Amino acid sequence: MMKRSFFSIVVCAVLLVVFAGGTQPSSAASVTLNIATAGDTNMTEFFQNEIGPAFREKYPDIALNVVGTGPGDDGSRAVFMKWDAQKSAGTKSWDIDVACVHESVMEEMIGKGLIDKYVPSISNNKFINTPASKMCLGVNIEGYAVPLFQSQVVVAYNPEKVKNPPGTFDELVAWIKENPNKFGYNGVTGGMSGVGFTTGYIYAKTGDYQAIAQGSSYDESITASWPEIIKELKSLPVVYTQGNAGTLDMLNRGEIDMGPVWVDMLLLWKSDGRMNPNIKMSLPEPGLPGQPMYMVVGSGSANIEAARHFCDFIADPAVQAKYVVERYTWYPGVDPVVVFDFCTDEAKAQLFTEVTADEIAKKGLAMPLGQYRNDLQRIFQEVR
Repeated sequence: MMKRSFFSIVVCAVLLVVFAGGTQPSSAASVTLNIATAGDTNMTEFFQNEIGPAFREKYPDIALNVVGTGPGDDGSRAVFMKWDAQKSAGTKSWDIDVACVHESVMEEMIGKGLIDKYVPSISNNKFINTPASKMCLGVNIEGYAVPLFQSQVVVAYNPEKVKNPPGTFDELVAWIKENPNKFGYNGVTGGMSGVGFTTGYIYAKTGDYQAIAQGSSYDESITASWPEIIKELKSLPVVYTQGNAGTLDMLNRGEIDMGPVWVDMLLLWKSDGRMNPNIKMSLPEPGLPGQPMYMVVGSGSANIEAARHFCDFIADPAVQAKYVVERYTWYPGVDPVVVFDFCTDEAKAQLFTEVTADEIAKKGLAMPLGQYRNDLQRIFQEVR
């Protein structure tokens, strides 16, 4: 408890400093929206450099102040803790108006009344119809969030060194043993690509995907075999990287030949010239998880109307096509049929050439339900 309390104090102090000294609103702006986003630096760049300028063209009276809260679930929990603290303190006007968060905090945010049920009030609500917009880790979230995007963990590899990429997790384990320290991932800290890979390993070894990811209740007995499975995973001769970006960096420099990455980050780094263009990706059987990220509005925001305008802008299929799919190579967060009508053939081909749409449909899995996810991360850290 003391560790969490200390973390809460640090998070609140950092966010207060960042927002107090953030981007100054332009002289034409009458409202400044404070936006917090979990995730890697690409998330902050997305809001600052892409969505921000486009939104300001439509709403010149609304300025944006964007801050990143860090990668992985910890970045989302920072937002939750800030809002929870301000609600508990009776703060009238919360520091964060809009946030982009992971699945892991949605149940608590709704349960504690921290987010606005705004989706029915926005003009693009008819496009908020994907499964991820209705259910999240077994919890009904309909009306509370616009999925910004859906992404997918894959195994990236250097085809000059890996002639026949492993098609299953058993083949992958064999390859790792035959090629020590040439596979890298970030464990379960510093980014969700490592969490996704570890989750996929559990799914493959137990065959319990339905219960872990889609069951109706938690059954502790399902996790009984996990310590031994995680021990086996941690015994493999791999390199631990420094987060999502760290895995990509090591792939680009040739320090590793294979590792789990997010599809969008790999494609973005390629298009930016930051990645060896020959790096390819695959999706081994039985699959790997992906996840959406959600746009949520703080129920204590003093700028609810402006916050809803911002999320409505992001839910526009034309905006999704241009910025989410074509610029950042994510899968769409809202109605994909409508969004892809706005996309170029080149953009669609880039998304589905190496890992096809059919493979995503069959092997794109969900993250574990909340308590299973917590157990997985705890066991990984405890097992030696």
